[in-house]
Order: sequence, then structure tokens, then C-alpha cells
Amino acid sequence: MASFFPNARDFSINEFKVVNVSRPIGDPLNDLASRIAAGALHDSDERCDAPKCQPETRVAVQGEIYSWIVHGDPDPGQKMVKIKWVTGPAGTGKTAIMGSVADTCKQDGVLVVTFFFSASASPDRRRKSAFIPTLAYQLAEHLPALKDPVAQAIRDKPLLFKKNLRVQMEALILAPLRQVSVVSNMSGIVLVDGLDECEAERYFDAHVSPRSGEAIERTKDEDQLEILQVLREAALDPAFPFRIVIASRPERVFREFFNDESQESLFAPALILDERYNPNADIALFLQAKFSEIRRRYNLSPSWPSPEILVTLLDQASGQFVYAATVIRYLTTSCHGSPHTLLDSVLKVKPSSRTNPFCHLDAFYTHILQSTPNPTLAVIWLWIIKGEFLGFPYGLFTFVDHAPPAFLVNLLLQSDDGDAEYVLGDLHSLIDVPPSDDLETPYRFYHKSLHDFLGSEDRCGSVYVGLRLVPVQLDMQALAEIHFASLQEI
Repeated sequence: MASFFPNARDFSINEFKVVNVSRPIGDPLNDLASRIAAGALHDSDERCDAPKCQPETRVAVQGEIYSWIVHGDPDPGQKMVKIKWVTGPAGTGKTAIMGSVADTCKQDGVLVVTFFFSASASPDRRRKSAFIPTLAYQLAEHLPALKDPVAQAIRDKPLLFKKNLRVQMEALILAPLRQVSVVSNMSGIVLVDGLDECEAERYFDAHVSPRSGEAIERTKDEDQLEILQVLREAALDPAFPFRIVIASRPERVFREFFNDESQESLFAPALILDERYNPNADIALFLQAKFSEIRRRYNLSPSWPSPEILVTLLDQASGQFVYAATVIRYLTTSCHGSPHTLLDSVLKVKPSSRTNPFCHLDAFYTHILQSTPNPTLAVIWLWIIKGEFLGFPYGLFTFVDHAPPAFLVNLLLQSDDGDAEYVLGDLHSLIDVPPSDDLETPYRFYHKSLHDFLGSEDRCGSVYVGLRLVPVQLDMQALAEIHFASLQEI
């Protein structure tokens, strides 16, 4: 028999002990916490400056949603319906409304669980993978009795977080709710905002079409529909006592889902943000409040701007809060003139065509981009900051679970120090640009409508830069540093 110690002399072994060196199993709820999208919570640090309704604005809309959450539909036949859809075009204030409703629920002691999707935020807010864990974590926080069954589910199914949403919903939410006593008439709400901004989950082993033999990638519509279906199944389960409000643009997958006649009895009447809710009155209040702040800051005349100018801005907003908000940011962030001068330049911006409902917004976006020293380079940077361009079909920052700090992105893109200020210095009304000495904060787009604009040649016109035209050489060492920095936080 071979010896373990062939050269050893004059010693003996009296006891041989086997030690288990495997890591002890930690608290499953800590594992759950590591899987959530913390930035998707309505009161997260990532959303600290997210849009909220100005005081006295969107009162009717907020009141209608809050009343349905607490009291249900006034129609007795709809009393037990648990899902309501809030919809409207881009820029109509859906996220601000949902954030304000969440705050009201929290203040009034109504159990509120939230997920705010965002196409311009950290990756875990753009995909479905963190959706169910985030809801389950919040429910376990609100209802401590759920913690043990949720923890047990994670112990029993080590691969649970790799399962589809239906399996996760059953294991992490529905089964635990069946094991505890939850008062069936308790006020509680699940608010899901921006579901249309949920991107397709990226799988590197995309399945292959049996006919063409080509790889087929999953579409965002499929992931969005999966979320809708799993929420509908939860709402139909007697163990799930909470109502659900879903806010999105009226895109096809949502129209077909909520307008399905065979499922009509499952949904409360949709709340459509249109002229019935008088958006112009709310936008006027918003502009008046913001211009009052500007007057105080710069000690301007109380007669500025004139009522005629306010009427013009309201007309150009076309019911879109995003236009008014972008104008105000332009007046308060630009370094190229006084508020009077800047407002005059806004009023001189005219759309080339009025057939597009976003014509004034598009013209203003074009004006801002054309005011930069190099508009084409600015658009290229915006695409790369978002993580999209030719050569990285799954996204430049796919490997990062959160948006990388702006200073690391600058390392990736800059040829010389100061390039970031040169390229983005005039775009502070479109994108939140952290100070140069900030080593943690990422770039953040203010509104998804900018992505829509940049992606449409018809809308962009002279500033259009298609993804296939992005002629940029990336600093691969800086890309490696971003990857390394992301691993340090895992």
C-alpha cells in the first residue's frame, strides 16, 4: 500500500479527524435579498429624484387609482376584480402618477409592493429575472409570517431562481401565502410601472428554428406577456388578497392582453390618460410652479414669462409632461444664456412637420443635440452609454448587474481627459451627468422618449445615427476595468 508520508521517520498518528470544509448554508432570505432589483422599489435611492406629481396636479387620476386600490370598483359586478391597467402615450406622466400613488399608500398604511421598470436604469430594472424575487422580498418585509415559508422554499429548491416566473411565483409568493393567515379584506397593492420598458432577457444559448436553422432570440413582448400572465394567475388565486395596478404605454402586447373579450371579466376598466383628465391644466400648474422657482433663483420679474408664452408652451406640449419637464431642465441647466435668452430659443424651435404627435418634442430634442460641439459624436455616446451598438448584440454592459459608474464609462470612451464634458456638457437637460469627481454615480437618462427619438430616422432627421453607423474604437482595457469593478461588488 502506498504511504502518504514516504520520507517521514519517528512519528505516530493517534487520531485522524475529517473536517468538513464546505461553507455553511447561509440565511436563504439573504440569498433572496441578493436577487432583487433594489432600484425598482418606489422609495429606492436610485429613484430619489424620480418624477413625482406636483402638488395639486393629476389629482383626479391619483384619486381614481387610490380609490380603486382601497375600495375596489363601484360596480358590484366588478367588486372582486383585482387588476387595473393605467395607460397613455409617452410623456403623459405615468411614472410620476404611480410614484405618487405609492407614496400615498405608504403614508396611509396601505401595504404597497412595487416594481418600477426603466429602460434607462440598472440592468436588473430592465429585465424580468429580478421581478418575482423583488415582490416576494417586499411581501416578506410587510408580512413577517411569510419569511419562514419563503426561506424554506429557497432551501428546498436551490435552482429556484433559474426557473420560469410561474414556478417562482408559486414557490415564493402563492405557496407561502397559503401557509399563513392573511386577512382577505386587507388593503394591499402591487404597483408595476413601465412594464413596456422591460427588455428581453438575454440568453447566450438562443434556441434554433427547426425550419431555418437560424438562432431565434426571445423578444421583449414574450417576456412582458409572461409577466402579465403570471400576475393574472396570482390575481385569480384565492390566497392572493392584493390588487394589482399595471402602468404601460398602449403597445400591442398590452392592448391584446387587456382587451381580450374572453378575459374581460378579470380586469377593471382601464384608466386611459387622455383629455378627459385635462392634462393641460396640470401641465400649466407644473410650469407655473417651476417658473416661480426660476424667478426666485434669478430674481426675475414676477411678470415673466407672459401668459401668452405659457399658452404657447402648453400648446407645444400637446399633453405631454415630458416636453414641459425638458424645457424647465433646459432653462435651469444650460450655461449658454440667461433664462430669458434660453426661453426665447425654445420658442423659436419649430417642427418641420406637424403630422407626428411628438413633433414639438422631437424638434426640441434636435435643437438640444445640435447645440453641442459635435452632434454626431454626442448621439454615439448616448447610444453607448445605453449599452447598445454594433458588435455587442446582447448589450455592452450585459455582464454588469447595475449601471456602471459614469467615470468608468468615460474611461472607456475618452481619448483625452475632458472629452466627456466636451461631448455631454450641453446635454444636462436630457441626461443626468454626475460631477467628474464622483466615482459611483452612473449616467441616467431622464426619459425613455429620448431612446425612441434616437432610434427613429424619421424623427431624428439630421442627427440620426443608426447603430450600424457607430464608428467608435473602444478602450478594451477600460472595458475590462468596468468588468473587474462589477465583480468586486458581487
